[in-house]
Amino acid sequence: MDRIRIVGGKELHGTIPISGAKNAALPLMIAALLTPETLTLENVPRLVDVRLLMRILSNHGVDYAIDGKRPGDAPIAGQTLHLSAKNIVDTTAPYELVSRMRASFWVLGPLVARMGQAKVSLPGGCAIGTRPVDFLLMAMEKLGASIDIEGGYVLASAPKGLRGAEINFPKVTVGGTHTALMAAVLAKGHSLIRNAAREPEVTDLANCLIAMGAKIKGAGTSEIEIEGVSGLGGARYEVLPDRIETGTFAIAAAMTGGDVMLERARPELLQSALDMIEKAGARVTSTNEGIRVTRNGSGISPVDVETAPFPGFPTDLQAQFMALMTRARGTSRMTETIFENRFMHVAELSRFGAHIRLEDDSAIIEGVERLKGAPVMATDLRASVSLVIAALAAEGESMIHRVYHLDRGFEQLEQKLGACGAIVERVSEPG
Repeated sequence: MDRIRIVGGKELHGTIPISGAKNAALPLMIAALLTPETLTLENVPRLVDVRLLMRILSNHGVDYAIDGKRPGDAPIAGQTLHLSAKNIVDTTAPYELVSRMRASFWVLGPLVARMGQAKVSLPGGCAIGTRPVDFLLMAMEKLGASIDIEGGYVLASAPKGLRGAEINFPKVTVGGTHTALMAAVLAKGHSLIRNAAREPEVTDLANCLIAMGAKIKGAGTSEIEIEGVSGLGGARYEVLPDRIETGTFAIAAAMTGGDVMLERARPELLQSALDMIEKAGARVTSTNEGIRVTRNGSGISPVDVETAPFPGFPTDLQAQFMALMTRARGTSRMTETIFENRFMHVAELSRFGAHIRLEDDSAIIEGVERLKGAPVMATDLRASVSLVIAALAAEGESMIHRVYHLDRGFEQLEQKLGACGAIVERVSEPG
């Protein structure tokens, strides 16, 4: 098992190309189940979760091909996937696959919409909370599917097809919105999703479905209207840049100081987070190339942050911003409103010398003058990269264990940071 070794104290200077968004690529790949024609996705990141989902889709009968690199491609360039679900041979998504990646549960919507049935394993527990699938199942029932749960599997059927319906989510849910959207595009008649998630990844999915022939209005707002169609075709679609990777590297630049250009980043995808990074003392500038983040000599100011659904501050940047606040000149508060049990990185950040205490759904961070390198252990994807950010600013050497979490969501992290002057390397665990 690999570890990452970081020697802190180096400012970051250079350019970091932003990869395609994992949280957009996964539902786009699942949308391939909706059509017998080929869906081509460009700018797909090379990540463990992407490879796992390709395996899951293959289990259903999806054929895929990956374009190789071409002359002149950037060293870190997204891959192009060609997905063809001409013949769906299996409508079962087994536990051993679904349990490894919760987003794979979303195959339920397309399988029932196109094939009239699906048997999908319940995803089980999660390190950052239960993330119940109740809203997803409610949406499918509203669209006319019958739902049973047996032996840890959801059995869904709609032998005569799904029918349009009004779906009112009691709470904003990205997974529920993805599932309802993919199911409703092939349902008979009109559907309306109320309290829909407004995240850019939902809009990206809707735009791809429209390119495939779906009739959708209102994506990006809290009400999405869908007029069902009898079938969808193929399309070619480019995955949007990853706003969480953008925010992570912006925070890393603010943490270490320096001057970093985040190439291809789009500020409108994470404006609330960029506003907070500026409040903390960095300078954020939008250019034709992307987003430039600088902090030269000035200290880090304390900022209170509360996570919220888009367009609010993303829960997926909470751990990274907390790492930044450990060096602030004063006291800050991070309040988590999306997921329970998402402060597991606090104990590991404390190993660097951070002063953090928990109060219910908030973490109070007393900024310290310096952090010191330490051996630490990642607990989940976003927590692991917060440890990287702390290590970049800490004095001396840090060793981050269980970095397989990072490989799920960050493409070539060490190479991107190393190109900007960080001393970072991947090493193999002994034995």
